[in-house]
Amino acid sequence: MLSSAQAGIEFPYKEGLRMDEAMHPLTLLCFGMYGETLPNQDGAPVRLVIPWKYGFKSIKSVVRISLTDKEPKTSWKMQNSGEYGFYSNVNPEVSHPRWSQATERRLPGFFKNYPTKIFNGYGDQVASLYAGMDLKKNF
Repeated sequence: MLSSAQAGIEFPYKEGLRMDEAMHPLTLLCFGMYGETLPNQDGAPVRLVIPWKYGFKSIKSVVRISLTDKEPKTSWKMQNSGEYGFYSNVNPEVSHPRWSQATERRLPGFFKNYPTKIFNGYGDQVASLYAGMDLKKNF
């Protein structure tokens, strides 16, 4: 079993969403895939899937869901708030301090770069959630 020291972040892992993000039809609590029960290595018994956000928001193995009236402290934001924002929307115009997010690699063809699409290509469905927000400041 991996320890907090080995993982580089404090356990338990914590993540957060606004209610409108959590209730969006593209936000899924996943219990299975391909018609089968979700395997342990994929987060059984339940995982969260948020396709327009960076991968660390789509947490594996949900243990507890809490509601709060304040922005929760999330694991990666506590670890390094300058590199990992609360919203974590896929945005090619906001580079991570140590690498560009303007391009991505996909499988198959891993060695080919593709332009990253805002909101991971789901902009038509989710951009309205962030209307009026400065997406560079609220990354």
